[in-house]
Amino acid sequence: MFSSAFLMRRRQHAENSSRQDCPDTVDVIPRRKSHERSVNNSDLLCYPATYGNACPIRITTAVSGGSGMWRLQNDRWAGNPTGDRPIAKSRITVLLWLLIAVCGNSVCRADGAVKVLFIGKQPDHPFATHMYLHTGGMLAECLKLSGKIETVVSDGWPKDAETLAGVQTIVLYMTPAAEFLLDGPHRAEFEKLMKRGVGLVTLHWASSVHQQNLKRLGPTWMSYLGGTWVSNVGLHTGKSPLRQLAPDHPISRGWEEYEIHDEYYLNPTIGEQTTPILEVMAADKPVVVGWAFERENGGRAFGTTLGHYYRNFQQEPFRRMIVNGILWSAKVDVPQDGAKVNLAEGKLALPEQSKK
Repeated sequence: MFSSAFLMRRRQHAENSSRQDCPDTVDVIPRRKSHERSVNNSDLLCYPATYGNACPIRITTAVSGGSGMWRLQNDRWAGNPTGDRPIAKSRITVLLWLLIAVCGNSVCRADGAVKVLFIGKQPDHPFATHMYLHTGGMLAECLKLSGKIETVVSDGWPKDAETLAGVQTIVLYMTPAAEFLLDGPHRAEFEKLMKRGVGLVTLHWASSVHQQNLKRLGPTWMSYLGGTWVSNVGLHTGKSPLRQLAPDHPISRGWEEYEIHDEYYLNPTIGEQTTPILEVMAADKPVVVGWAFERENGGRAFGTTLGHYYRNFQQEPFRRMIVNGILWSAKVDVPQDGAKVNLAEGKLALPEQSKK
């Protein structure tokens, strides 16, 4: 039994625990059966916790009343998903189910760190373009300026499955990622991450699917990323203002419109539920070059077709836009003035070119 003094302390703690206005807040409440008496707020104990290092969870356990079904308000069920009979008769068992439901997906970390996985590959373009792994390493350094961020840079899909444990967003900079992710031997691992609500970020060529695979892979790819470019249908290289199509979006924080010189992918496909974020003028037409997408399960995706030349990543506004997108996809609050990206020149420099 809980003592009255203990209950008073916990209720006071619950009342003093402010709740953020956040879509990822989760409530765990008793689902009352028809023959049980009602359970009101005074009968509940609220324990603030963290989910995905972004928003609080309020895990609520009944102090009195029946021990019926318990469920997570974001449709993640603790126990029997059908809800047709109780799954636990003891309060301890219920709490164990809650821990499994909330932390069993490996996104809960004791140290509070956010884990970001960068995936690249060996060079396949001229030097200073498509610098996949080098760019991933540089962006990883930028992320470390935003607090408790753990980063891993992988040449291809991680060989050790443990690398995926606790990952909260994946950043891909490589060849068309639709084929890499959906035609590769690691498709099941990738889709498990997507179902878990892990974020997805694609840079430049990675934001695409080959034309011959569009019908086969396109719908699934779009369901994860929210947009795509069909490789290689339309290219243009030149200068253009980089416009913000959604100035109030967190990805747009801390930078303003400026001129960019890059390779632009024409005729992108943008989903109906997707938010266009970035636009350039290419071949005398406006072209969307960046978008944000939120999947039904809460997972977030940021795709941009920019990033051909490494020199763009050396520009602070461009770098901030990319890092904002990574943080947003990982459900980390983006500062009002944008992410910190002020690296020393040495960390921004190109690597020494190998002699062939």
